[in-house]
Amino acid sequence: MNKQESLWDDFDSLSQEDFLHSYNELILSVSGWRKIFTFPLDENSPSSEIGTANKVISALMALSFSEYIIKYLGNESEIALGTDTRPTGKPIAEIMLRVFLAKKLKVHFLSVTAAPEIMAYSKNVKGFAYISASHNPIGHNGVKFGLSNGGVLDAAQSAEVTNIFKDLCNNENAITIAKDILNSCPANLFSKTIDSKDKYKSKALSVYYDFTKIVSSGTMNNNIQQDFFVQLKKGIKQKPINVVCDMNGSARTLSIDKSFLTELGIEFCSINSLPGQIVHEIIPEPENLKYCADKISKIAKNTSLKKTIIGYMPDCDGDRGNIVFWDEKTNSARILKAQEVFALSVMAELSYLDYISKGKEAKVAISVNDPTSMRIDEIAQYFGAEVFRAEVGEANVVNLARELRENGYTVPILGEGSNGGNITHPAAVRDPINTLMSLIKLLSIRDTEKEIGLFHRWCIKSHQENAYSQDFSLSEIISTLPCYTTTGVSEKRALLKFKSLDQVALKRNFQNAFEKSFEEKKDILKKSFGIFSYEAVCNNGTKETKNIKDFSISGKGGLKILFKDLNSTPIAFIWMRGSGTEPVFRIMCDVKGNNKETEEKLLKWETELLLAENSN
Repeated sequence: MNKQESLWDDFDSLSQEDFLHSYNELILSVSGWRKIFTFPLDENSPSSEIGTANKVISALMALSFSEYIIKYLGNESEIALGTDTRPTGKPIAEIMLRVFLAKKLKVHFLSVTAAPEIMAYSKNVKGFAYISASHNPIGHNGVKFGLSNGGVLDAAQSAEVTNIFKDLCNNENAITIAKDILNSCPANLFSKTIDSKDKYKSKALSVYYDFTKIVSSGTMNNNIQQDFFVQLKKGIKQKPINVVCDMNGSARTLSIDKSFLTELGIEFCSINSLPGQIVHEIIPEPENLKYCADKISKIAKNTSLKKTIIGYMPDCDGDRGNIVFWDEKTNSARILKAQEVFALSVMAELSYLDYISKGKEAKVAISVNDPTSMRIDEIAQYFGAEVFRAEVGEANVVNLARELRENGYTVPILGEGSNGGNITHPAAVRDPINTLMSLIKLLSIRDTEKEIGLFHRWCIKSHQENAYSQDFSLSEIISTLPCYTTTGVSEKRALLKFKSLDQVALKRNFQNAFEKSFEEKKDILKKSFGIFSYEAVCNNGTKETKNIKDFSISGKGGLKILFKDLNSTPIAFIWMRGSGTEPVFRIMCDVKGNNKETEEKLLKWETELLLAENSN
């Protein structure tokens, strides 16, 4: 027995039963495949040990994608492989790499890379495999697959790869298949590919840097692009900007953030900036943004200069980053909610599109997920843009935007407002740099003798010109956003856990309870909340179905109850959907105006109906 073969001796002692038990823990969704990969199982463990069953799973994940790539794109296709900074990423990557090489695919191994970075680089190859569990705790891991369009596989493509994987895992010889394919990888080719990672990482950074310039400026024309950045630098020089990043050991520690932003004349600093230095929870929600807020406070109190100070914290794969800023009005660091961040980005990009269009009319649309706040509809309306909704999942939102473009729409921005961040076209994945650039454009493209700046345009469009002043700040921009009260995605009250989750039955039972309760409460709803009627809406993939009479047809998709006033104008909604990447059932509420009491009562009503029906 050779040395390489001995690496997989533990496969011989793994039973099919134990393997299938581990396999059944895997959540397979369009947005990615995820489970706890640490061995023994502990979602908060920083261990790099993945155990034998997960080694087999890793091999079969790679084999599934290999077969798909070879079937449609041919033998010896080039693909990119990368990881975020979770400790289990390296052993999973090495196993997947061996499988890809054994299948004679040519692998550009990037090692640690941010999700937007590898997806930008994927345009140079046939596809990519990215090992990550996004915002999930450190002990989780998984994989996202994509082709050369800069995004993950669409629903149909993902389903095909998933079916290949399921067939392999349910094969009675699954463990032997995994061992044999790993043993067939040439050891010298594996070592050579590992040694080439610095070359491909450098190339990926260069490609990503250039692509980010295209996304930020909205053009591939070098001359126009150059003029854009000259103008932006001029605005930044007039009103200096500091950017603070809590890297939290994410993949962005090895990406373009510092070089790209400092090139614009922005002062940049970071904390927890060593790869893998994950010092607190990964999800970039308010409870974890406090570390960035503390750093911003120290900077603000130690400088006498009047600067805009913006901070962000990415998740582990670096495709999402919510925002903190120094509020000059309250003299404190303020953490923005995810829905506010997305709303600001939409305001910025629609203003920028209006700015560069110079009066040319276009059919403009925005693609969002179904729990995105209705404040986006208000912002879009002022610019004559339409809002289209897809089911939760970045792939669904991206694919809806592609469908809209095929139907003649210009879609400058899209995203999942409930999670924060944005996808600025032509990017096909969220990116904190693009979110920052949206804010920087709002702050730095100001009025000149020839043109009205971005924020001023928004004030005019939204009939708030009295809110505009030449020396505006970020807090003044935020104050002009349409006011809505929205449940945060990571709040405990937004997550329900059921012993079993038959979403079709749950929603059918919810409908019976809801219709009865609505009839009983109709007078209170009118008097207390101004709610006179409702409309049920469901979202499955890229399809939205309005005014549904059977709530259960939403299946595993999103179900929304849209509440309307006396004039049939939507004023609030409640929403629900089982997570595709975590074992939880998500709920939320969105209410027009600054009305926390109404939001709490409507969400409590939804919760009580769901829990009561699930206990029956």
